[in-house]
Amino acid sequence: MPSSESLGLAPRTWAVGALCRAVADALDARFNPVAVRGEISGFTRASSGHCYFTLKDAQGQLRCAMFKRAAPLLDFSPADGELVEVRGRLGVYEPRGELQLVVESMRRAGQGAWFEAFLQRKAKLEAEGLFAPERKRALNAMPRCIGVVTSLGAAALHDVATALQRRVPHIPVVLAPSLVQGEQAGASLVQALQSLSQVPGMDVILLVRGGGSMEDLWAFNDEALARAIVACPVPVVSGVGHETDFTIADFCADLRAPTPTAAAEMCAVPRADLQANLAQWVSALQTLTYRHLDTQEQRLDRAQARLGRPSEGLSHQKMQLLGLQQRLTSSVQRRTQQGGHELAALSAGLARGVQQTPALARERLHRAALRLDLLDPKLVLQRGFAWLSDAQGSAISSVNQTQPGQQLQATLADGVVDLRVADQI
Repeated sequence: MPSSESLGLAPRTWAVGALCRAVADALDARFNPVAVRGEISGFTRASSGHCYFTLKDAQGQLRCAMFKRAAPLLDFSPADGELVEVRGRLGVYEPRGELQLVVESMRRAGQGAWFEAFLQRKAKLEAEGLFAPERKRALNAMPRCIGVVTSLGAAALHDVATALQRRVPHIPVVLAPSLVQGEQAGASLVQALQSLSQVPGMDVILLVRGGGSMEDLWAFNDEALARAIVACPVPVVSGVGHETDFTIADFCADLRAPTPTAAAEMCAVPRADLQANLAQWVSALQTLTYRHLDTQEQRLDRAQARLGRPSEGLSHQKMQLLGLQQRLTSSVQRRTQQGGHELAALSAGLARGVQQTPALARERLHRAALRLDLLDPKLVLQRGFAWLSDAQGSAISSVNQTQPGQQLQATLADGVVDLRVADQI
């Protein structure tokens, strides 16, 4: 059939909106409902609950929207690189004139090539211990120097620089420019990271990049970069993509930040906070100093009150000394008087003893003489008894001591008589 131009007819002039609606109607009539299989890229979930992403394969890509009425029906969390099968209605997003697939359902259709490669590399490096938590190092709360690895034209650089200028303007920042996307980006990131690690005084390195699809962020899944992060002598903070984006670099880094700005905020305490903390310490130190001084001054006041003026102290000591002297004098006088009384009593007793001793002695002598007289053998002889003795003067007290014809002597009260033993009876 000949065209309108060949017939000399002018083409119809469409209003933009009307043409978009006409195309949408044609697509709806020709294709809808439609099922599409592809790999997710650039998946985001808006605060409204709507989800936006791109389905792609080796030959093309298609923008997709999944509104909040359908999103709760998902039985998994879609991620970049996953191979999915969606069903929906193909149309035109009229405000932009873009082809768009409104997704009404989604299910997994297997792993995409990019995501599958990511999982294999992640499993390999994890098995080698590159992700081990005990290997991770704590950050210096007050770094002397901060390094940044990113692209010169990246929005992430502006975000990091703004955050650091706001929080720690006094800390020097060293930038190592690097590619962050493309086939050469992995080697470029490794070189930049190694160069910063050699800077004297470097305490932390920020590895940052803005958001993007899995393909856009693929350089941060580079195995050589992962090993360079682990071998880096300086702690590394990764801030790649958005909060929902994860890369191999995130697992290897000493600390993972959800965004580049967050990475900058994590590596340095704000100067205002440090100043506030210092002010608190100064205030606490002043309080303790004043409290100590007050205590010492009170002790000094009490000591001064106890000590008083030196003259008052001497007067007090003199009064105490006079009191002691008076007590000593009184005590000596009392002891002297008591000793005099005791000596007088002893003298009187001695005098009485001296006076009484001769009479007592004479009486004792008289009694002894009487007892002696009572024992005098002459008194016995005067009563008619005699004292017999042999020629040697030995006393004879038994008949067995005599023999007939033996010479004996008998001592009587008034003399001695010689006797001879006539017989023994």
